[in-house]
Amino acid sequence: MIDDSSQPLITCVIGGAGFIGRAVVEALLAQGRHVLVLGRREIPQEELPVGVEYIVNDGSDQLLRQVFHRANEVVDLAYATIPQTSFQDPVHDILINVPATVRLFELAAEASLRKFIWISSGGTVYGRSTAASQDEEHSTNPISPYGITKLAIEKYAHLFYETRNLPIVCVRPSNAFGEGQRAYSGQGFIATAIASILDGKQLSLFGENGTVRDYLHVQDMAEGIVAALVQGHPGEVYNVGSGQGLNNRQVLDALAPLAAATGAEVRVQTLPERQFDVPVNVLDSQKLTAHTGWQPTIGFSAALLRTWQWYVHQAAKQRRSLVK
Repeated sequence: MIDDSSQPLITCVIGGAGFIGRAVVEALLAQGRHVLVLGRREIPQEELPVGVEYIVNDGSDQLLRQVFHRANEVVDLAYATIPQTSFQDPVHDILINVPATVRLFELAAEASLRKFIWISSGGTVYGRSTAASQDEEHSTNPISPYGITKLAIEKYAHLFYETRNLPIVCVRPSNAFGEGQRAYSGQGFIATAIASILDGKQLSLFGENGTVRDYLHVQDMAEGIVAALVQGHPGEVYNVGSGQGLNNRQVLDALAPLAAATGAEVRVQTLPERQFDVPVNVLDSQKLTAHTGWQPTIGFSAALLRTWQWYVHQAAKQRRSLVK
């Protein structure tokens, strides 16, 4: 580890080329950190900011040891599955995520890191709840294989904190959205809703109003993760959310006037509820605020407008390229 206090901190972001990862990288750069990004692709799908060092992660112990001994801090956003795919093959969800992450913790414990942030899931680890919102002390009874493996890895994180002095913090994010999120990926209702409206596709709601979720703009999400990195207490778990719950119907109602202004419409079909959908998930993030001072700064309406305008701009660019 680099321990010269006159040098900028070096933060390794695993999965830093992804949607949330890119926002985290921007937030780290704004703090004056040097950033190393580990990714699976030879070339990232999206351009990274100038000055960010990109390293292809071959998964080898040798590479990870080298990176961890260069870095002061690690933020791990990578995960090989999403909730939807975890149902398709629960055994695969275990095998591809748990052993690799536990090995990552072992290698990190060998290095002298200032902090290790592991990204869990605020949307799946709590399971069904009758509470208006879930804080970190709420019971954890996930109903998806994805949520179960995330929770299991949290327990391993605590084990390494207690027995190997790994200064690890687990972050449970809510539903991030914003500019640059990939639509039709199985995650991100807002991205898929906007893309469907612009593409003239019909959206499916499971239940009359769909599910209630805690939507947070990706910039606020990234700032929350960095707050946990900078000021979060090792051994703790932190929610990062808006504390506001909106159902799918409410999101579509908010999009309707934006769509109408461009001559588009919101087309919806209502289907039966799905047993594996958690009806309500809203996160209480007061602990993160108390420990770090972090609070969301972008209201839902402003964040939705920014996101809508970005997708409209991208659609216009695509049309122009097709004409050429």
